[in-house]
Amino acid sequence: MAILTISREIGSGGREIGYNISRLLNYEYIDKEKIFSDIRADGKKWEEWGKTLDEHRPSIWEKYDWSFQAWGALIQSHILTYALKNNVVIMGRGGNFLLKGIPYALRIRVTAPIEMRIKRITRRDSADEKTAEWLIEKTDKERAGFINALYGKDLNDPSEYDMFFDASVKSIEEIIDIVKNTLLGRDKLATEDAKKNLRMRAQAAKVKAGILTDSSFSVPTLEVYPEGESIILRAVIHGAKEHKRIEEKAKELAGDIPIKCELHYRGESI
Repeated sequence: MAILTISREIGSGGREIGYNISRLLNYEYIDKEKIFSDIRADGKKWEEWGKTLDEHRPSIWEKYDWSFQAWGALIQSHILTYALKNNVVIMGRGGNFLLKGIPYALRIRVTAPIEMRIKRITRRDSADEKTAEWLIEKTDKERAGFINALYGKDLNDPSEYDMFFDASVKSIEEIIDIVKNTLLGRDKLATEDAKKNLRMRAQAAKVKAGILTDSSFSVPTLEVYPEGESIILRAVIHGAKEHKRIEEKAKELAGDIPIKCELHYRGESI
């Protein structure tokens, strides 16, 4: 029943760890290709945005653009939907932030010294050392900027993970063994309350993504989050004519979970 999220530095061996754990425990491996396949089904526009923005530090314009917010909400919704299936390895894209507080989710980060990462990349990609070093510096900055824009968090903050591994201190094989055994121990933490908590998060994310990706709505500000037995939707909208339609859409997306809509018109104080 457990869930594993892996945040990794490029060239650290994190991808190898995730793939091998999924194979050893028969977990589903959720990576960029899997998530992008789902986003492709959401519409060509979002697929194109993904090619441009995935793990990319957005510009100021992109960060506050409606399309970036909508695309980010789609990513989060798909990650949480996969987490509901249990027995999954979720690679990157802030899965650790989305699953914080879910007791049967194990959130790890894998790092390594730059010299080790350069060697791994030159061996893996047949690149020279200068190119490998450039790729590492670029990717580190892009990933950190992407996470900060989407979650407002520091990718390298150890407090945001349950385990933090340095691949120069423990071998890939040792890390795999530690994580595998820890995951097996987390199965018992998948209580009904914990699973309900995750379901509420996933449904709230579905509502948010559904509203933001609907081009017939104009929603400058939107928050959707679970609270108790309900989902709360707080939004600033442009006018009264959208009010009823947004409430109806939100209730449809929320399914059997009660939803409370707190909608304000632009110019009102919240």
